[in-house]
Amino acid sequence: MTDGLERGRTRVAGFADPEMDFQLMRQLGSARYGGASVGECLALARRIENGVPASWVAAFAAAAERQERDARARAGRGHRISARDQFLVACNSYRAAEYYTCVTDPRHAEYGRKSRDCFLAAMQLQDHACEVVSLPFGDTPLPAYCIRPAPGTAGGKSGTLMIISGYDGTLEETYLAYGRPALERGYNLLLFTGPGQMDTLRYHPGLHFIPEYERVAAPALEYVLSRPETDARRIALMGISLGGYFATRMAVHEPRIRALVANSPIVDVHAYLVSFVGFDPAEMPESDDFGLDEIDHLPPDVVSLQQREMARNMMLRFGQDSFRRTYIRLRDFRVGDADLKRIACPVLGLVGSGEGKEPIAQFERFCRGVSGPASSHIFTEEEGADGHCQSGNLAYSAAVSMDWLDEAFA
Repeated sequence: MTDGLERGRTRVAGFADPEMDFQLMRQLGSARYGGASVGECLALARRIENGVPASWVAAFAAAAERQERDARARAGRGHRISARDQFLVACNSYRAAEYYTCVTDPRHAEYGRKSRDCFLAAMQLQDHACEVVSLPFGDTPLPAYCIRPAPGTAGGKSGTLMIISGYDGTLEETYLAYGRPALERGYNLLLFTGPGQMDTLRYHPGLHFIPEYERVAAPALEYVLSRPETDARRIALMGISLGGYFATRMAVHEPRIRALVANSPIVDVHAYLVSFVGFDPAEMPESDDFGLDEIDHLPPDVVSLQQREMARNMMLRFGQDSFRRTYIRLRDFRVGDADLKRIACPVLGLVGSGEGKEPIAQFERFCRGVSGPASSHIFTEEEGADGHCQSGNLAYSAAVSMDWLDEAFA
């Protein structure tokens, strides 16, 4: 106890580790649309050891379980709104625990499925309709949600927005960060995912990322066009994070997409990820390469605990047995200049000013390269949105993207 007057014990402090600090900002930003509370996130951060993934997982998993219990208790007492809100917070806390859990750990899928369960419990308490969808992909069903705005929402039959996230986003997080503002504006939603992505990984861990994401676009569009509420002239696609590559690749091959939002545009995944590690692992000597069975023996002063997990995750999800071969595989994930010219629909490219040289260069190449009318926006530090996917100011990101889409479909 202190003898002085204090207004509270929670302090605004993040992490020295840049990646963990970004993940904290990601969680804090979700508070705008009901995915977290600022005070709770900061209280959790005080119990997490800087740069140690296991401490993050323990803190957020415990919080998620507590939040889910609270939500179910409130639902049992008939408090519909309170239960809905708590289910969404629990859903996102489970996602945060899922993020830092090793993909080979059974808890990874467990936390992901619990996140989904809490989301579906919340959807039962919403005014808008949510349907669980399985999109065909060979012999493997891909998870998706079809969500329609509540009756009477402004905009009516304004169009359908298909949203695909990226490397570590989930369908549930996509709803919280981008789906809710789209529903508020009257858009029908299809939130969908492909091979290698988090939602698919929960059920099909052996299904790896593929370059040809147009194979995912085809069944998704067929489903959307089968819906009675769909206006075929107003089908938009939004790609988030690595989804910027997926969506761009889809738009190259699918003229049925009538507007494209890439946040951010990624046209060369290999170059994009090389910029994060500072060298090209595809060019490293084989003697310096390491495989899955060697990761845990790397010197901790050379490769941190967090870097180990990120390397392991990448190898497993791209279906490669070494770090070097993973980056060689990444060279297949690109959209050439000739391909970009095939995109004739209106496009909006979004990027944060703080994302770095390579993401901004790819953003510029995308905006110059498409043949359709191109708009762009670079978010700034002053706007609190200079980071990747504007996690620090989701409402402003929505204002820019949704207003552009309203005008494109006007």
